[in-house]
This record gives sequence, structure tokens and C-alpha cells, in this order.
Amino acid sequence: MVKFVLLRHGESLWNKEKKFTGWTDIDLTEKGIEEAKIAGRMLKKEGIRFDIAYTSFLKRAIRTLNFALEEMDQLWIPVLKTWRLNERHYGALQGVSKIEMTEKHGEEQVKIWRRSYDVRPPALTKDDERYEGNDPRYADLKENEIPMTESLKDSVARFMPYYKEEIFPQVKKQKTILIAAHGNSLRALVKHLDNIGDNEIAHVNIPTGIPLIYELDEHGIALKKYYLGDQKEVQKAIQNVAAQCKS
Repeated sequence: MVKFVLLRHGESLWNKEKKFTGWTDIDLTEKGIEEAKIAGRMLKKEGIRFDIAYTSFLKRAIRTLNFALEEMDQLWIPVLKTWRLNERHYGALQGVSKIEMTEKHGEEQVKIWRRSYDVRPPALTKDDERYEGNDPRYADLKENEIPMTESLKDSVARFMPYYKEEIFPQVKKQKTILIAAHGNSLRALVKHLDNIGDNEIAHVNIPTGIPLIYELDEHGIALKKYYLGDQKEVQKAIQNVAAQCKS
């Protein structure tokens, strides 16, 4: 049995403002920093020592990982960064208020954009200043690998090959793993680990800054899962994610 820990980044500035974020590189709020530190303290209290960690190319996930590891005195462990763990790309919705979109297009349409498995939000164009094709961190990507928009299905297709080729071999070696990433890149992994259907994944919400612990066998099958912390507060945090489009 191996411990496999998922940690969504702490609250970001655009989480607080209820904006679609995606690949836009938004930083943590003070609350988000504290969430990351508390996550590290909880993991330390559990006595978990990590062998390796993975994160995205986005600062809100990277800083969350660093704050958590610092609290555990485990900043020395190997950390691998990959664009494949980036948040789902929200296309032309990035930077736009979820509440304003709800008022304009209706709650059901916005829910489809946020939570459906295979529907993409409106796409960016290459002349949009938000297009990541000119960002040096993605210089090694092929043009068709830089999204203009993504569904969760696209995020699954982007991330799961990396999981199978790079992360799962560490599971088979019985390594204890920490992944600090984003709501949708983690939902893509949760869908796989829990064998969740395409329609059912719409109802899965992952709160910021709360460690989600899986116990996996040598085949990567989930034997047990649980969030650390007060379970009433965990459920409250999950509901807050679900209600992001409400004023």
C-alpha cells in the first residue's frame, strides 16, 4: 500500500473574485498561503514523508507545494513540474466573472462550461493577449499542444499519459507521492482513480488547500480515500466550490 496525496492549490486571487482562471498565472491570496501552510502542518501531523512531488507550471500550485513542504521540512525532496498538470484551459472565459456569465447566459449554461465532461468553453484566438503561445514556459510545446480552450475530457487526454508514463511507475516502486495542482487536473486524476463516469464527474468538487489522501495498492487501485481535517469544514469547503457562480 502506498500513500498518494492530492492537494489543490490554496485560494487564488481569482478564486476569491470568482473568475475563470485556467492557464492564467494568478497568485495566491493571503488566505491561500495560509491554506497551503495548514495543509503542510496536517500532513506533518499525519507523519507522511514524501519521496517525490509533482506540480504544474503555474505559480499558485508551485507556491502551494513549496509552502506545504516547508511546513513539513521536506523542501529537499525532488519536485517535477509539468504543463500537463496545468488547470483546464477556459479559453475566452479566462479572467471573466463567473457571476456575470451566469447573469448573462444562465446558471445551466455556465454549469455546462464549468463541469460538463466534453463541452468546451468559447475559444481564444492567437491574436488574443491571453494566448499562451508566446509564453517562454511553453516554448518546447508544439503549436497544437497549446490549447485555445479545453473540456475536462481534453484535460484527461493531456494529463493521463503523463500519469501512466511518469507517475504510476513511482506508485509501483511504492513511493509516497504528493501532487499539488488544480481543481480540474486533479478531477481528471480522481476520475481515473475512482473510476467515475463521464456524467458523474460533473458532481465532483475539490476544495482548495485540503489534502486528499489515497491509499493505493501496487496496481494503482484505490483501497481508501479521505480528506484530512474536520470533515464538516471539508464538506463546507466543497459546497463553496460548487457555489462559485452564485453571488
